[in-house]
Amino acid sequence: MIRSLAVPMILFVMLAALVAGCGSSSSPSSPSPMGMTVTIPVGARSLGTGGYAPNPVTVAAGTTITWTNTDSIAHTATSDTPGLFDSGSIAPGGMFSTTLQSRGSVTYKCTFHPGMVGTIVVQ
Repeated sequence: MIRSLAVPMILFVMLAALVAGCGSSSSPSSPSPMGMTVTIPVGARSLGTGGYAPNPVTVAAGTTITWTNTDSIAHTATSDTPGLFDSGSIAPGGMFSTTLQSRGSVTYKCTFHPGMVGTIVVQ
């Protein structure tokens, strides 16, 4: 009986150790140039600033930002600064990426749904 409990107990302890070691964290106060994903959630057109998540987003200069559209309709991520970035139409399930090099605050919106607005802070 003791032997039959040993294997499940060992597996449990190994799994617990593995799970404990898999944690990660990110903080807007310490941006990383590794990349940032911004999600366009379901129902985004009626969510205002919640139409992009996270929002605002803080990144280091040189970070690639990728918008992923999880909604069932198309959206855009278009900078309010002409020529900085414009995703064009991002279809459901689609993605758009850009890399920002200059420090400062950048506002953007969905040109299809102007109430959807976002901010990127580049440090």
